[in-house]
Amino acid sequence: MITRAAVVFAILTALPAQAEQLILPGGARQMSTRVIPQDSYALPLGVFDTGNIPARIIEGRVERLSWQLGGGEATSLQILTPLRDQLTAFGYEILFECRDVDCGGFEFRFGIDVIPAPDMHVNLRDYRFLSAGRGDDEAVSLMISRLGDVTYIQMIHVAPGGAEPISPVTDTTTPAIPDTPTGQGAAPIQDNQLAQTLQTSGHVVLNDLIFETGASRLGDGPFASLQQLAAFLTDNPSHRIALVGHTDSVGSLSGNISLSKRRAGSVRERMVSKYNIKSGRIEAEGMGYLAPVASNLTQEGRDENRRVEAILLSQ
Repeated sequence: MITRAAVVFAILTALPAQAEQLILPGGARQMSTRVIPQDSYALPLGVFDTGNIPARIIEGRVERLSWQLGGGEATSLQILTPLRDQLTAFGYEILFECRDVDCGGFEFRFGIDVIPAPDMHVNLRDYRFLSAGRGDDEAVSLMISRLGDVTYIQMIHVAPGGAEPISPVTDTTTPAIPDTPTGQGAAPIQDNQLAQTLQTSGHVVLNDLIFETGASRLGDGPFASLQQLAAFLTDNPSHRIALVGHTDSVGSLSGNISLSKRRAGSVRERMVSKYNIKSGRIEAEGMGYLAPVASNLTQEGRDENRRVEAILLSQ
């Protein structure tokens, strides 16, 4: 039986000695790359507690990268584990690791450095975070978050200017997530997390949608959230939903209410035209900036506030 450690060792020993290549799961699509030759990064070292997140400031070349992985059933932990193993093999020490609620949920996510949407999305109910260090002047953090069947991966690497960068590559030969029989350490895989959230909470954010800046046109997609929402409505023909658009606080209230309602209407139209859901089962409304989920004083908060939610209505 080939173990995960053996797979990672074989990959690493086949690489040139001067290059450290983080092997990403097959099918991972790079969304963003930003390298600043000289900057500082606050490496999180603990959970959010009493208004703070313990961190260590590290200076050097800072790389911020993100990827999207779609169509798989691997959990966020299953994606994180082989990446963690590789960092350990590179000589990094795992300094801190946590998951969504245990990290501090909303407060932790908005207290750390996260690449803005649409290049990175963080599902507040399903994310994993890891900080690792090597020596006093090099560190890596990983954020893995899953929404439906789409997984988002973020890596931030800080090192002295002369150090070799980590060069992530997509694995095309070796499965990144080894098959683990259910009941032998595998985390349960949920078929439709969006449907479960909608039924238990009564609403869900469709946070993989992309709109043109300042406009109501919905991007071409495909969007995993709409696929799952359509499957839920098809499986439950008596259920109805309301799509509610939200904006940040830039601009007038009337203008934002109008924009948010048009965006909800664009999503409604896509559900009708692409997924054949009857129009009478979907309402479209707009709240503008009246129901924020984050502070409008920061760019990250404004990004989070611009969203469309699905609300389950009484039958």
